[in-house]
Amino acid sequence: MLNETSRRLVPLLPLMLAAFLAAGAAPAAPSARALSRTEEAIVAHVDAHGGEARALLERVVNINSGSQNFAGVREVGGVFARELEALGFTTRWANGDAWGRAGHLIATRQGKAPKLKVLLIGHLDTVFEPDSPFQRYEAVPGDRARGPGVTDMKGGDVILLQALAALRAAGGLDSLNVTVFLTGDEEDSGSPLSAARQDLLAAAQGADVALGFEDGDGKPEHAVVARRGSIDWRLTAGGKPAHSSQIFQPEVGAGAAYEAARILHGFYDELAGEPNLTFNPGLLLGGTAAEVAPDGVRGTASGKGNVVAGTVIVSGDLRTLSPAQLASAQQRMQAIAARHLPGTTAELVFGEGYPPMAPATGNLELLAMLDQASRDLGLGPVTAVDPRNAGAADVSFVAGTVPRILDALGLKGTGGHTVEETADLATLTTQTKKAALLLYRLAASR
Repeated sequence: MLNETSRRLVPLLPLMLAAFLAAGAAPAAPSARALSRTEEAIVAHVDAHGGEARALLERVVNINSGSQNFAGVREVGGVFARELEALGFTTRWANGDAWGRAGHLIATRQGKAPKLKVLLIGHLDTVFEPDSPFQRYEAVPGDRARGPGVTDMKGGDVILLQALAALRAAGGLDSLNVTVFLTGDEEDSGSPLSAARQDLLAAAQGADVALGFEDGDGKPEHAVVARRGSIDWRLTAGGKPAHSSQIFQPEVGAGAAYEAARILHGFYDELAGEPNLTFNPGLLLGGTAAEVAPDGVRGTASGKGNVVAGTVIVSGDLRTLSPAQLASAQQRMQAIAARHLPGTTAELVFGEGYPPMAPATGNLELLAMLDQASRDLGLGPVTAVDPRNAGAADVSFVAGTVPRILDALGLKGTGGHTVEETADLATLTTQTKKAALLLYRLAASR
């Protein structure tokens, strides 16, 4: 049940978000400032090592690391582990047997005078398994490159690494206490999810800042300050199979098909108008009998037009902007499912999923710092992405634990999750400069 504070908060979410995005999308335009000598050294290092960054990107893209290719995920993790160790990090591999995946790479480095604890988040896996036709890095005209995971998110991992290397070369890394966390199952999370993200939550304890290196909406002028969460749901409606001539009679009732239709229409009527709330029924099976396969993405159903449906199963997802909005939506959906047509039953079950990253003042503070850094680099302003254009990501798990969070610092491009996934290679350098300058100024701000 919602507490009274949550009940008051839910109706205010649209207003909060509108103010939040207005502040991020139209900040008081700061003028560009001159870079310090150390900042100039950071920028020079990024420029000098741009070729190495591109070579590393091509190397890791050419290693298949689909979420189910455990050996490939570990191989990519090994590449980044060696690179991080060369920067003075201590690395370990968190084995994923307990949640049915390859595992995660965790790297830590203690500064000589640590004043700020920073958590940097990426992922090693892609949506392209070994049987996909999309396997290799390919240069394309216009200083671009096509390849599996080139933007989502091996490019972001390279930017994370190169930003740390630039800081170290300029003498700025020792002022930070850094944990790098590269998950191995962001694209296809292990189960139980609580076990799969336990180490990430542990790494977030005590962190002052968390930065995510996803590609966001693919635009370098945007960063993510709020993300909607996503959880699964399954509706099972039951009715009494009987000859269709007897439907609606007291001893038969309305049947499972009408009950499922009533509930779905109720969801649409009562919840569809709420900003930043979406619920999608993605799979529907029904008839005299219906069963969903163990993988949850297919199933079987049988029935006839002259038989009242006995079972209808619907599965989908629910996306919300805050924990309060999630709790409210779940409560209202359960109330709709519980009303029942005559002679029917219904059970609505919510599964695990990615939590929302709600609007927070600390996130806007980071956005303002990134915006200033971008302007000082001559790269123009950076504004906030509308949460409707930002999918779920691992950084959301640390929302509520870390006071300041910013995401979408990664490599930009188009076509994510498709065989047209293409990176704008010019942003490999520019995004690295932004991230490195942000980290340096965060350390100096304490």
